[in-house]
Amino acid sequence: MTSIKYRSLFIGILIFCLLALFFAYFVEYILKHIPCNLCLIERIPYIATIVLVFLVLFFKKYEKLILIIIGLFFTFGTVISFYHFGIEQEFFTESSVCDFGNSKTLSAQDLLKELKVKSVSCKDVTFRVFGLSLATFNTITSLTISTIMLRAGINYDKN
Repeated sequence: MTSIKYRSLFIGILIFCLLALFFAYFVEYILKHIPCNLCLIERIPYIATIVLVFLVLFFKKYEKLILIIIGLFFTFGTVISFYHFGIEQEFFTESSVCDFGNSKTLSAQDLLKELKVKSVSCKDVTFRVFGLSLATFNTITSLTISTIMLRAGINYDKN
């Protein structure tokens, strides 16, 4: 059975992930800032966490395992976000991930169509909050969440 402490943690992380995704989609669809491929990949831990938290709140089982899995998802998110931040700051060069989905075309007509489509480079910061890119915020947020969730998972049996 989920204790009140862990239930509150799960509900808090659920609300945070929903708000973070709402903000990302607001920036994308309402403010019309096209995300790069790394921005899209950085949403994976948030989406996975929403699914996992709903499962743990519904079934009331495997709390410790879900805490650790969420922590690992956000550890992945931290690495990806830091890599994205590094590309923005030119610490790293863009990789093929940034061109993911851009296919090689053979015909001239397909090439012209592809050139008309706006593509966003991973090093271009199209939206800032308080002068910081969203990749910067996501690096800090993912590191914080991964630390909280992993510590809660590791200390689960001690409570």
